[in-house]
Formats: sequence, C-alpha cells, structure tokens
Amino acid sequence: MKTIYLAGGCFWGVEEYFSRIPGVTNTQVGYANGHTSDPSYQDVCTDTTGHAETVRVDFDPAKVSLQTILEHYFMIIDPLSLNKQGNDRGTQYRTGVYYVDEDSHEVAREVFAAEQLRYHEPMLVELEPLTCFFAAEEYHQDYLKKNPGGYCHVRFDSLADLV
Repeated sequence: MKTIYLAGGCFWGVEEYFSRIPGVTNTQVGYANGHTSDPSYQDVCTDTTGHAETVRVDFDPAKVSLQTILEHYFMIIDPLSLNKQGNDRGTQYRTGVYYVDEDSHEVAREVFAAEQLRYHEPMLVELEPLTCFFAAEEYHQDYLKKNPGGYCHVRFDSLADLV
C-alpha cells in the first residue's frame, strides 16, 4: 500500500471523489502541514493554524498508480486559484500534494510538470513533504456519504471512465 495526501479545497468532496476510485483502499479527512498540534475544525477555520483541509489517500499501486490519482486530482481543482476552491476561501482551502517518500515526490514532480504545460501562468499548488497530519473530527469523515445533499465543489463526472 502507498499513501498520498491531497489538499483540494473543502475536504468533503475530495474525500468522496477519491473513495470512488478503484484501487483506493481508504480515505481520511484531516488537517495537514500547519504549525499547531492537533487542531480542531474551529481552530483551522480561524485561518491562523497554517493547516490545509487534506485527504489521506491510501491506495494499492498494483490497481491504481499515483500518476492516475494525481491526474484525477488535477481534474477536480483549479490549480491557478490561491487559497480558494469553489465557494470556499482561506488558507485552509489551498491546494497541495504532500508526499511521504521520495518515489512519490518524483512521480508528483513529473505530473506537475506535465500539468503546468496546460497553463500560461504558474500553478499555485503546493508540492511538499508531509510534515504533519491530524485526523478531522468524526462528523467530517465520509461526510457526503452521510449527507448526500451536502455542499461540494467537486464534480464527479470524470470518474465515469474508472467505475
């Protein structure tokens, strides 16, 4: 199993999207790469913790590659938007890919380079090592499964070719 951490705005839709990809074995929403320990959702919403709403994505590389996961990631975010996705605004909604090993870093750099060719402006997506991850409160886990009518900026139509 491999793991990658994806910040793509509100974590509800990002989690739901990646949970539907064959080969993804587990997802968990949380807060990553900030400077406070064990923040709550209310803490993160103050825009002072440095954390991004992030989804831990565990996957079986024999069934789905990191490249495929990252290509799908770029389908659901606006990589030119700073600290906002959809209607959500603030540093906690920034975009980022946080890796845990050098192999993942190399694959991500290649995908980022290919994606950058699509734009005239520099992408504003962080590519950094994971420094910390704290699981979000239980009510945020699988939120859109529990609340199918909940707000979501993510479009799920790009999944049709996978399922």
